Amino acid sequence: MTPITNPTNAYTVPSVSISTARTGASAKANALGMRAMQERAYAKRGEQYLLIKSPPASGKSRALMFIALDKLHNQGLRQALIVVPERSIGSSFADEPLSQYGFDWDWQVAPQWNLCNAPGVDDVRVAKSKVKAVGEFLASADRILVCTHATFRFAVDELGLEAFDNRLIAIDEFHHVSSSPDNKLGNQLGALINRDKVHLVAMTGSYFRGDSEAVLAPTDEARFETITYTYYEQLNGYQWLKSLDIGYFFYTGPYVDAVAKVLDPALKTIVHIPNVNARESLKDKQREVDEIMHGLGEWKGVDPATGFHLIAAKDGRTLKVADLVDDSDPARRTRVLGALKDPAQKNNRDNVDVIIALGMAKEGFDWIWCEHALTIGYRSSLTEIVQIIGRATRATRDAQGKERARFTNLIAEPTADQSAVAEAVNDMLKAISASLLMEQVLAPRYEFTPKYNGPKDGFDYGEDGYQDGGRNIGVNTDTGQIHVEINGLVTPNSPEATRICKEDLNEVVTSFLQDKTVLERGLFDKENTLPEELTQLRMGKIVRERYPDLSAVDQEAIRQHAIAAMNITQQAKLALAVADTNGGGTAQGGTALIDGVRKFVNVRDLDIDLIDRINPFDAAYAVLAKAMDEKSLRQVQASIAAKKVSIPRDEAVELTARARTFKQERGRLPDINAADPWEKHMAEGVAAFMRYKAAELAAKPSEVSHG
Repeated sequence: MTPITNPTNAYTVPSVSISTARTGASAKANALGMRAMQERAYAKRGEQYLLIKSPPASGKSRALMFIALDKLHNQGLRQALIVVPERSIGSSFADEPLSQYGFDWDWQVAPQWNLCNAPGVDDVRVAKSKVKAVGEFLASADRILVCTHATFRFAVDELGLEAFDNRLIAIDEFHHVSSSPDNKLGNQLGALINRDKVHLVAMTGSYFRGDSEAVLAPTDEARFETITYTYYEQLNGYQWLKSLDIGYFFYTGPYVDAVAKVLDPALKTIVHIPNVNARESLKDKQREVDEIMHGLGEWKGVDPATGFHLIAAKDGRTLKVADLVDDSDPARRTRVLGALKDPAQKNNRDNVDVIIALGMAKEGFDWIWCEHALTIGYRSSLTEIVQIIGRATRATRDAQGKERARFTNLIAEPTADQSAVAEAVNDMLKAISASLLMEQVLAPRYEFTPKYNGPKDGFDYGEDGYQDGGRNIGVNTDTGQIHVEINGLVTPNSPEATRICKEDLNEVVTSFLQDKTVLERGLFDKENTLPEELTQLRMGKIVRERYPDLSAVDQEAIRQHAIAAMNITQQAKLALAVADTNGGGTAQGGTALIDGVRKFVNVRDLDIDLIDRINPFDAAYAVLAKAMDEKSLRQVQASIAAKKVSIPRDEAVELTARARTFKQERGRLPDINAADPWEKHMAEGVAAFMRYKAAELAAKPSEVSHG
């Protein structure tokens, strides 16, 4: 845990710090002008269905250009349609002279076919009006069109699936799609896949929606070739950025007072203020902006050229503040956005100092100089929080001289006299969930195998190499993957389960982290909650519901891999924090978390039972205990502990299944008087299951059940 101190005051923000290796690999181009992720994606250009999972700033847009041009020139496709969620993102697909860097063709979109540049706003009426243009494009000899998700949906409805045959459909921000019957775009893509006459490229920086719906139906997803480029690879491949800090700051009173405490005017900062309907809001968004600016210094006027506010800071500097909240003057707002998007200012660090935005700042600018993303709690769904994290990763852009980036979440503490304590706790859980998810996304990918299966190709096991019977940690220096051996680990049987264990563990962890009961019990009711209730019962239920068609063995393999990924990441951070507290220091460069894994593994002989007996929220609780007022923390703990209920039926069924496995291994059933709390809880579950069955038989005496 690395406390961040604001030099303008005495406040600190307890944070988890992720160090980077600064190899420069992310920006290096090959002979065709492709960076690392783009080269990896281009190698799969012949696939009909491609899914590119890659973080912001890794070059997904250009990767698609390379792939699309090859499909148009070498693979016989007639046209390419690029589909983006909002008009502002259409600028990412503007003309690019790719041949200047070694590629065979340039990317060129005729002005009339970039429908994102057409006049109008993002609404249903305008999207529908552009369907005619889509039809004209499909009938033309031109090759590339760019439009919004909404326009594409209406076009498919009006023109029919067959109109898109023998064309490439590329969907940007693919996590907007869902397999839910209510998701129109998801249904249309499912129909296009079933028709099997188009090529699809799906791209996203966060392949999880934050709700219970899968992005694609499992049968459809199995047809996609996945290219994964992780945040870990991206950050370690930067040239300048040394570390990323993720922290919480708990506050009481108006949030604008807390902003003044943690906002360091020396850092390039974007402040996301809450929606006017949010509990944290003061219900007067312009007053909130004014108070934040007042905390920075004395207002001196507005720059007529940019529309930026000019603030005389206490250190004598003049700060330039962009207000994206005030929409009362459209001309001024257009001027501010134009100044932020001005290509001539992209590499000018001094163009702006602070941006104040409402919610997610959807305006489509890319501020590489951002050093601090400061957000104020959320009442929205985890879906929106995931999107905000993606927006906030502006702070993770690499820029000359920018060595450290920060993500700080301001969270309102429940107070004794607060009437909406439950709502405050709910907001707090969402914010903590978002930060934990961000930590998991930024961690390396794991390659888990059972003990003593031997070394894996491409992995470095240290000076002594792989040791038979030893505690081996292997690292793939090219991808940042970590090979960890776990005794008793169940391996997946089917290709789909194998793919999930390799590619989709973060998606499973996301479902785990959005489970309110999991968060409440794991964080605030630790004394009354066994870790296995979280790692085995709750995670097991999540996996079964997410992948109902997989076998029990595959479901258990996925559960074990997911909980191992989360627990090893969290325990590695705790190991680093302990070493730092004891004066051992933390590792430098991109090896910090890897060294934390080694510290954890070197003192523990890893087996799956051990991993299941670790509370996945230990590291998060350590941050909370430092960051939160003790009285408020105990109040939250008491309110959640008071909600403890008897064992529900589905949990009793799962505990009974675990008890059967226990009997097979030990030759006896779990003992309700056992000293081991998990054995005792399994026995309690069996007893509860028997009570449920007895009650059901009593209610329906004519039916015989052998449960």
